[in-house]
Amino acid sequence: MSDLEPLLSPETLGRLERLELVTRKIFRGQLKGERRSRRKGQSVEFADYRNYVSGDDLRFIDWNLYARLDKLFLRLYQEEEDLHFFALLDSSPSMMFGQPTKFRFAQKMAAALGYIGLCRSDRIKVEVLSDQNLPPAAALRGKGNLWKLLRQLELLPTTNHTSLEAGVKKFCVRNPGKGIVVLLSDLLDKQGYQNAIRALVARQYDVYVIQIFSPEELEPELVGDLQLIDCEDGDRADISVSPRLLERYKATLQAFVGDIRQFCSRRGIVHMTCSTAQDIDQLVASYLRSRGLVR
Repeated sequence: MSDLEPLLSPETLGRLERLELVTRKIFRGQLKGERRSRRKGQSVEFADYRNYVSGDDLRFIDWNLYARLDKLFLRLYQEEEDLHFFALLDSSPSMMFGQPTKFRFAQKMAAALGYIGLCRSDRIKVEVLSDQNLPPAAALRGKGNLWKLLRQLELLPTTNHTSLEAGVKKFCVRNPGKGIVVLLSDLLDKQGYQNAIRALVARQYDVYVIQIFSPEELEPELVGDLQLIDCEDGDRADISVSPRLLERYKATLQAFVGDIRQFCSRRGIVHMTCSTAQDIDQLVASYLRSRGLVR
């Protein structure tokens, strides 16, 4: 996989069409969709009965059941609804690291999840973290808008120096609706990730955090005396690489990821880690399915 490859291959599209995005919360959709809602509505497909309560619509009383049991029951019908899905991509300088870059990997993941939603007539939006007053991205709906989704992703601005917190808060202001939010980021921000995630939770989104690393970050192949330069703020550090230093680095990285996972778990957020070396098809079809984001 490289930055020159298309976001989605024809083979990938065929496999994604069989999947569906899943939300753990009940949201009231604005348009009729193609997914089964956990709410009971007024479609043509029968779902269940419940006891009549004063004030209920008399048109939905099952009079045949009343004649047999001498009790009033309402017929409930399965309602279909659309789902709002937001892919929020971190475009900070650290996301431009690797080959393919972490940002390109995030674009591919957003394209795959977005296409799954389009196939189910969900409302799809893709945005980048930015502290600028950007207009809300256009919501897309239906398979015919795949080309618009891919074009939106390809045209997303990059190397934005905003903090996670500032970018997420701007996103929440631009998108007051409810739905699934998938945050695609490495979460490498010296100001921290906590307030950004808290902001998403406060808006009652169904939040998934996909933390992206490059293979070089997970298994660095460094030797000798080096000067490391922070691509975010230009900070420099002189180091002498040794096996012991690499062990400390891996332990620190593992602790960092573990802290994020615990922080998310306490707030009902699913946290996942991915490497840019992994295959998008496999990640979506198996890993994301096992974590409950798709089925």
